[in-house]
Amino acid sequence: MAKRTKSKPQERGSVLFDVVYDDESRASNRRVPMEILGGLDGDEPARQIIEEQDRAIAEKSGRPLRAIRSLTRSPPRAPSVSDD
Repeated sequence: MAKRTKSKPQERGSVLFDVVYDDESRASNRRVPMEILGGLDGDEPARQIIEEQDRAIAEKSGRPLRAIRSLTRSPPRAPSVSDD
């Protein structure tokens, strides 16, 4: 029987964004799939995804939709160190 070779890990997951709205409110760590980012559009697709998420939240909660003022990537978390 042939040995199975281990494949390299794929770059999948999500990127976290901090959002500031026009009313000065803030939302941290909004999750966006990594595969839609990059390329010529940069982080602009993240704005569209977050706006869609906000639209769904506004519909469910009955609150008005807030306009996004700025969108920045959240700083990466430092890896936790265990004392094992």
